Amino acid sequence: MNGAEDQNRRLLRARDAIDRDFARPLDVPALARVALMSPAHFSRRFRDTFGETPHRYLQRRRIERACALLRDTSTTVTEVALAVGFDSLGTFSRTFTAIIGRSPTKYRSDAVPLPAPVCVVKDWTRPASLR
Repeated sequence: MNGAEDQNRRLLRARDAIDRDFARPLDVPALARVALMSPAHFSRRFRDTFGETPHRYLQRRRIERACALLRDTSTTVTEVALAVGFDSLGTFSRTFTAIIGRSPTKYRSDAVPLPAPVCVVKDWTRPASLR
């Protein structure tokens, strides 16, 4: 296996850790350890490979999950914020609004069930990136 292949495999391992553990406290040094890289090198390579920083990717995954909870459950907005890994309702609301373009409460009130297979719903509702 060549160096680029190995590096990509390690970056995928770190991205998988974000996907799996998005609700847990994650930071660049911890993710860099998963990828067996220094934090600075990991951040640069992650951004070059996936088109966004590890932090942005993590926030987008958390907001994606929050959208599903807001749309499909009656869980309070505060409980949703905590369930997806935010420590503060204010930070969650600010991040949610920046990514989705409306507040979590407005998102919930506007949401209608999507009559499609789960994989299609996930693709339709996945936030593209932070604005």
